[in-house]
Amino acid sequence: MAYEQIRYEAADGVLTITLHRPEKLNAFTPKMLRELIDAFDRADADDGVRAVVVTGAGRAFCAGADLSGGGETFDNTARDTLETHRDGGGLVVLRIFESKKPVIAAINGPAVGVGITMTLPMDVRLASTEARIGFVFARRGIVPEACSSWFLPRVVGISRAAEWVYTGRVFGAEEALAGGLVSRVVPPGDLLATAHGLAREIADNTSAVSVALSRQLLWRMLGADHPMEAHKIDSRAIYWMGGSADAREGVAAFLEKRPARFTLRPSVDMPEFYPWWTPRAFR
Repeated sequence: MAYEQIRYEAADGVLTITLHRPEKLNAFTPKMLRELIDAFDRADADDGVRAVVVTGAGRAFCAGADLSGGGETFDNTARDTLETHRDGGGLVVLRIFESKKPVIAAINGPAVGVGITMTLPMDVRLASTEARIGFVFARRGIVPEACSSWFLPRVVGISRAAEWVYTGRVFGAEEALAGGLVSRVVPPGDLLATAHGLAREIADNTSAVSVALSRQLLWRMLGADHPMEAHKIDSRAIYWMGGSADAREGVAAFLEKRPARFTLRPSVDMPEFYPWWTPRAFR
């Protein structure tokens, strides 16, 4: 796919996806939706990509849905039925949730509506001091979308999520940091370097398959109703990885005091029980 509204740049194990409608503050469109899904499909298929950084071009991360269509922007009744309608932001979020690669959001400016909810399935959110964030849905006469009613309380807790969603107010990076929505706030000029530094730490030092499995273990267990569910699947994962070439290499590198050279590839070397959360895994 040729991208028009995002930029896809991979180098040294790190993929940078840039939302690229700077003249529209990177407002979200159906085309951007399709391009983002394709980009994450492409990243998962490319073993040269070890981590993904998502940021915005210009002074915004993403100003939310493109509202240039006026009051009918959110009215899909003319083309969809209740049974067929799928929220576009939710489709992107679900694809990011399935990613085999860790995803880092570098929130460089305003991130409002879907501009912030799309970051919730990303693993780490870093913010510039210039970031402004808002879950503004109630102020637009709609409700939270992009699966954010599932993600946001898990990320920041129900009380903080309720305050931000019910008021719909826009707040700054320091409040996002205090609420646990972002893990670091840095000057604008340091944001991408900080995000890329974190991505390189993953790319340079870890097993790609270990990270892919770990990512899904952490996310999937958020919905488990007992730690036994984690025990059952991490027992399978540690058994499988313990017999792998990457485990042998990780121990050897530690004993020999040298960098590890991991060889397993997420595109072809995932264990037979992956993905364990589908019916196929329990046949």
